Amino acid sequence: MATMLPLLLLFLSLPSLALSLNQEGLYLQRVKLGLSDPNGVLSDWNDRDDTPCNWTGITCDSVTRSVTTVNLSNAGLAGPFPTFLCRLPSLSTISLPNNSINSSLTLRISTCQNLTYLDLAMNLLVGPIPQTLPDIPNLTSLNLSMNSLTGDIPNSFGLFRRLETLILTANLLNGTIPAVLGNITTLKSLELAYNPFVPSRISPEFGNLSSLENLWLSGCNLVGQIPTSFARLSRLTNLEVSSNNLSGPIPTLIFQLTSLVQLELFENSFSGHLPAGWSNLTALRRFDASKNELVGTIPDELCELPLESLNFCDTQLEGSLPESIARSPNLYELKLFNNRLNGTLPNDLGKNSPLQILDVSVNQFSGEIPPNLCQNGVLEELLLISNSFSGNIPASLGKCRSLCRVRLRSNQLSGEVPAEFWSLPHVYLLDIGENSFSGHLSNMISGASNLSVLDISKNQFSGFIPNEIGSLGTLVEFSGSNNKLTGQIPATIVNLGQLGTIDLSNNELSGEFPPGIQSLKQLNELNLANNRLTGEIPVEIGSLLVLNYLDLSGNYFSGKIPLELQNLKLNKLNLSNNRLSGVIPPLYAKEVYRDSFVGNPGLCGDLAALCPRTGGGKSQNYLWLLRSIFILAGVVFIVGVVWFMWKYQHFKKTKKGITISKWRSFHKLGFSEFEILDCLNEDNVIGSGASGKVYKTVLHNGEIVAVKKLWGGSKKDDTSVDLERDAFEAEVETLGQIRHKNIVRLWCCCNTGDCKLLVYEYMPNGSLGDLLHGSKGGLLDWPRRFRIALDAAEGLSYLHHDCDPPIVHRDVKSSNILLDGEFGARIADFGVAKIVAAVNKRAESMSAIAGSCGYIAPEYAYTLRVNEKSDIYSFGVVILELVTGRRPIDPEFGEKDLVAWVCTSLDQKGVDNVLDPNLEYSTFKEQICRLLDIGLLCISPLPINRPSMRRVVKMLQEAGADNKHKVAKKDGKLSPYYYEDTSVPGSAV
Repeated sequence: MATMLPLLLLFLSLPSLALSLNQEGLYLQRVKLGLSDPNGVLSDWNDRDDTPCNWTGITCDSVTRSVTTVNLSNAGLAGPFPTFLCRLPSLSTISLPNNSINSSLTLRISTCQNLTYLDLAMNLLVGPIPQTLPDIPNLTSLNLSMNSLTGDIPNSFGLFRRLETLILTANLLNGTIPAVLGNITTLKSLELAYNPFVPSRISPEFGNLSSLENLWLSGCNLVGQIPTSFARLSRLTNLEVSSNNLSGPIPTLIFQLTSLVQLELFENSFSGHLPAGWSNLTALRRFDASKNELVGTIPDELCELPLESLNFCDTQLEGSLPESIARSPNLYELKLFNNRLNGTLPNDLGKNSPLQILDVSVNQFSGEIPPNLCQNGVLEELLLISNSFSGNIPASLGKCRSLCRVRLRSNQLSGEVPAEFWSLPHVYLLDIGENSFSGHLSNMISGASNLSVLDISKNQFSGFIPNEIGSLGTLVEFSGSNNKLTGQIPATIVNLGQLGTIDLSNNELSGEFPPGIQSLKQLNELNLANNRLTGEIPVEIGSLLVLNYLDLSGNYFSGKIPLELQNLKLNKLNLSNNRLSGVIPPLYAKEVYRDSFVGNPGLCGDLAALCPRTGGGKSQNYLWLLRSIFILAGVVFIVGVVWFMWKYQHFKKTKKGITISKWRSFHKLGFSEFEILDCLNEDNVIGSGASGKVYKTVLHNGEIVAVKKLWGGSKKDDTSVDLERDAFEAEVETLGQIRHKNIVRLWCCCNTGDCKLLVYEYMPNGSLGDLLHGSKGGLLDWPRRFRIALDAAEGLSYLHHDCDPPIVHRDVKSSNILLDGEFGARIADFGVAKIVAAVNKRAESMSAIAGSCGYIAPEYAYTLRVNEKSDIYSFGVVILELVTGRRPIDPEFGEKDLVAWVCTSLDQKGVDNVLDPNLEYSTFKEQICRLLDIGLLCISPLPINRPSMRRVVKMLQEAGADNKHKVAKKDGKLSPYYYEDTSVPGSAV
């Protein structure tokens, strides 16, 4: 009677249910009732059918017509695990990955007695793993990865008798890895990576897994050494124990694992020499021992293996590179950067193998560059930074049309660069600075149509800069300082609309500015110091609103300083040692700018010791003038002291003032701290948050600044005070040293007894989040959104790759991207930023999660490891916001976030259903899809699959340049490009 009650309730709840539907269909209808189906995936589960065999996701036995498989992956279903599935007597497969199954996993799942395959990956499961799972007698595959399961792996798992695949990666399992897993002798694949297990050793019992082929234990807090019992794992093809705390020498037992194809040992503390015996591993294709403490030489026998990838980055290897490495027939990627290797590169390197990537940067190599590196015509990346290579660039490299990235900086190379080398069509980064190259820049450079960065600084190049450089439409940076270049700046340079940096200082250039410089709207840095340039400074420079570095010193410029320069927000201005005359613009006629104008005999102004005094006069007149100055200075001093004391007493009496205990400025300022304090009233508040208020302050000179006042008070406990101090210090130390057009400028800061003040440049259009999701969202058409994405990416790329040491923001979100008057984007709010110390060998672990809901990378939530890949994930969410117009967390998503909603919608409904309907995207749809594709790469669940920010910038630039880049599709739906990021942190990128 009890078993009939659920069926009776089912009939009562479904009055229209046809009596023809069989028993299994009735059970599945009950499953449907228990799940939320916002996408209508189960809409064809029709109660008028005889059987469910034609329903979506249902497979039946061809003979008995019984349900054998329920496959509803990527369906967007939500609710508890549907235990009614376990009433299907012939059910062998349950596949529900990438849904929102959101409860604890009930013990009743063990009643699915005929299951052989259970996949619940990428859901929202919480709580412990049921101990009863081994009661399913025929289960061969169990995948519970990427959920929020906690606690231990049950000891009962040792009772599995047929299990071949166990995947528990990326959960919150925080117990120990039980030794009883070694009892599952049928296991072929064991994946436990990226769980916050308590520190423990690898169980020797794992050596009993005689059938094991794949073992993935990365990021499991493992300590100690690899057990000697692993020598018995004769079928093992993949051994990954990276990102742990394993120590000791690399054990020789690995040479008994003759089936190994991939060996990942990076980010540990392995020490000692590389052992002998590599010739036994004839199947090995990839070996990565980066970020360890290895010493000694690379064994010849290792180099004779047909490796696909060999990586010893960030180790301490010493010695030369054996000639035998050149004989590796399948070697396509050789990375040995950041070691202590010396000697010469093998002369035949690349001759007998399809070499694609060679990175031996930051070593002690010498000799010439081998001529056969591109013998097979597939070399893409050549990085030899910071060695002692000498001689010429081989002529054969000028014919290597496959090259994309070339960095030969900081060597002893000399001679002329082969003419064809300048014209390689796919090179986007050409860095040959800090060598002794001579000769001219070839006009064949017009063939380098993909070039973004050209750095030839600190060489001995001479002659004219060719006019053909103006045809490089993708050029972003041109650095040619410290050479012997002559002639005029080519007029065609104004055609380079993407150009952000021009540094041609310390050359012998002459002539006037080329007309049309106002077209360089993206120009951030202009450095022409110490040349022989003449004529007037063009007034058009004042229209380059993103320019923040202007150095024209040491030339022969004449005439007046354009008043239009006051339109710029400059971090550096240097017009010294020219022939300028007239009046200094009022904004710069201050003592703090004096050094910017010295050495101009005809320049007049009120700055002391700047302008020469003319006319005769007697000595007593000078004495009288000097005496008057001293008297006036004394009066001013006394008045100032009296005024200060009065102001101080007034502040103390009213308790409304603030005593300045510390004042630090990071730029030349035209205002004082007292002027800032006078403007801090509630009428000027433009924002408020958990950390304090933000005020809009209009100064006496008309300049507008934003002042962040951090909360103070004496009622906080010591922990709160420490956190507040840490946030203040983090923001000050981080922003105080940054100079970039896409990072918000910190003018100065005040550290007082009652509060702390940070004074920033004012962003009139507020934050991206407020504008995008507020009533003014219509102001953000697609071109503006795309520019915002590129600006923000360049800012983050600067933090990750150009700061030393690198900086991880840790709270990238749309509300921390501010917009100037032209909707240019700047990264802001560095209160939780982390400067990653160069001495750190692995990502630092933090004591608490920093970030904002909806933006936090999945691995960050359970490992708390500071890593630039976390910023990249958050930036991917920002891209999804720009494309969809939706917030990262929205009630419409239910328990999902924007990432899950986009991925589900793309799979089920296609790309048109996720694009912001407010966009007129008919014209820009291809570019919008490209940006969406980049965003999907950034939110990849595994950090290693996310591109570096430098790569993101490159992809965005390519999308903006309208290259032949197509959106990849699979089964008619959008899918991200396959991408493998080779920019490992610490690499000489």
